[in-house]
Amino acid sequence: MAKKTIDQTEVQDKTVLMRVDFNVPLNEQNEITDDRRIRMALPSIRSVIDRGGVVILMSHLGRPTGGAGDEKFSLAPAATRLGELLDSPVHFAKDTVGEDAQAKAAGLKAGEVLVLENLRFNAGEKKGDAEFAGKLAALADVYCNDAFGTCHREDASMVAVPQAMDGKPRVVGHLVAKEIQYLSDAISNPKRPFVAILGGAKVSDKINVINNLLGICDAILIGGAMAYTFSLAQGGQVGGSLVEKDKVDLAKELLAKSNGKLHLPVDTHCGDDFGNIAGCNKKVVAAGEIPEGMEGLDIGPETAKQYAEIIKGAKTVVWNGPMGVFEKPPMDAGTRAVAEAVADSDAVSIIGGGDSAAAVEQLGFADRVSHVSTGGGASLAMLEGKAFAAVDLLDEA
Repeated sequence: MAKKTIDQTEVQDKTVLMRVDFNVPLNEQNEITDDRRIRMALPSIRSVIDRGGVVILMSHLGRPTGGAGDEKFSLAPAATRLGELLDSPVHFAKDTVGEDAQAKAAGLKAGEVLVLENLRFNAGEKKGDAEFAGKLAALADVYCNDAFGTCHREDASMVAVPQAMDGKPRVVGHLVAKEIQYLSDAISNPKRPFVAILGGAKVSDKINVINNLLGICDAILIGGAMAYTFSLAQGGQVGGSLVEKDKVDLAKELLAKSNGKLHLPVDTHCGDDFGNIAGCNKKVVAAGEIPEGMEGLDIGPETAKQYAEIIKGAKTVVWNGPMGVFEKPPMDAGTRAVAEAVADSDAVSIIGGGDSAAAVEQLGFADRVSHVSTGGGASLAMLEGKAFAAVDLLDEA
């Protein structure tokens, strides 16, 4: 699945249209509160401008419903921050394919950068509109996809634009190349034992992932609220825990076909007031014995110990979803124990974005794992074994 990268592409005196993920959080003053996504795009951007090319950056931000002019969804703050990080001026177009974008794109000189306004201000982006895509495609000589977080989508900037640029170089940036390397290789050719850790709230979110990984993994460790749906499927008592009663039969099917690969918690840390976890009544009970009036909020210490032992022997680990309410101590203990075991292991360790990425960052283990994915939904889709049109149509290495 290796794709040609921006580093392998001639860019001098050429214009590169690069899809990035500048979907950064903004406060009420329209100030960026976390610029990590902008910083992570810098290597691909610098690869072009340092070699005498020009870069036109396109991205979405949020889910605007008011159309163009909805300032709280403008990419202007991202363009300003990018200029600060590059320590050079960055141009900003007030539209995506209109007069301002076309005039500023035409005026770019070698080594300069232009950020287009939010793609989602145009209805054509979400519709995958060919006419809108054609106008974007006409701006450049090279297409570069460096937005892994949207690779599972078929928005115009992800699919229709590179289709419209058929015959021109269509490549991946540093971020997407790294994601493909880790996630694709982990699934197609894992070092064994291969252990998957799956948490989060819903079995329904992870059904296809579990189904796919049962045929690939040596062990799947289940945590988070979805463990209580499995517990219910085994006839356990779950108290007031978050469960999907309509998915109990499905959980039974997964257990039946797992051949012992699915590992469920043997104990649960529960409490009687989710809104006041620090001050509520808490206790550890055996799995399937959560009393009425209490709900499971984390895996228990014995489960954490067992899971850590399995992780210790792994050679490949993929983790998607926390073990409990990791944002609220002491219910972060299970997630912390698993994160520490992954960090201490010799395995190739891949953390699927979203809450898992937030957890390893918050707990201080991000620099001790092999790879933290930049896309929660995209990494899940890849673990399901889905094909990505946005990646498949790019040039092979």
